[in-house]
Amino acid sequence: MITGSMVALVTPMLEDNNIDWDSLHALVEWHIDSGTDAIVPVGTTGESPTVTPEEHCEIIRKVVKLCSGRIPVIAGTGANSTREAIEFTASAKDSGAQACLLVTPYYNKPTQQGLFLHFKAIAEAVDLPQILYNVPARTGVDLLPETVHRLMAIKQVVGIKEATGDIERMTQIRALCGDDLAIYSGDDLTACDLLMAGAKGTISVTANVAPAQMKKMVDAALAGKQELTMSLNEPLLGLHKSLFVESNPIPVKWVLAELGLIRQGIRLPLTQLSEKYHPELRAALHLAGLN
Repeated sequence: MITGSMVALVTPMLEDNNIDWDSLHALVEWHIDSGTDAIVPVGTTGESPTVTPEEHCEIIRKVVKLCSGRIPVIAGTGANSTREAIEFTASAKDSGAQACLLVTPYYNKPTQQGLFLHFKAIAEAVDLPQILYNVPARTGVDLLPETVHRLMAIKQVVGIKEATGDIERMTQIRALCGDDLAIYSGDDLTACDLLMAGAKGTISVTANVAPAQMKKMVDAALAGKQELTMSLNEPLLGLHKSLFVESNPIPVKWVLAELGLIRQGIRLPLTQLSEKYHPELRAALHLAGLN
């Protein structure tokens, strides 16, 4: 079971929108040095909808090679086409990823039975540990606890990233699945509460810009140190909120560029962060002690 502070890694791009491989290498090394417990490339934060299939697979291959077994790689391989998700997952396994993160199929809004059969088909096609990813605010479909319970009977299904921000949802899943299914926070604003309620870790946007701070907070939570957890999380609250003033990953890529860690590249239909939000993000960085 992979636990701890995991980063939903951005995909750095040049201003001409080609992948910035040098910055990707630097980010991976920075996360390893900062204590990040696992790297999750090409999820929503990694602009998976706008990278080409070839780039998608190459980013995963590069990250696995750069990590060299030092920390796990959980490859983002979800798609709204089951066939495409199988292809991405097979490529991730061939690349040496330790697990995959599978977002619920977005836009086409499958039924709960469709969701069950989607994840089942991927598991039958590729023997790689799966972490389900439920983010209904972005996908338009909600993976219900009862369906999660059905899915955990499949041996490849080892966890779920819950991004509803609903503590009660995690309670429901735990009541059905017990500790055999790892639950990970996918919502930075409620991650502290979710961790203290029994989540095994967080797959975080904030960790892109504050990896060491997130690592300390998550470690304290997993150790049951409630007061320390809350005190370590407090300076990060501004980032937890402000990194979502526009659609993710617009704000986090702006912050990383502001810190000199990546360039300004982002692909349409995403755009650069509106200037009116710059002061708010700079204030959040100051609160976290990052500028």
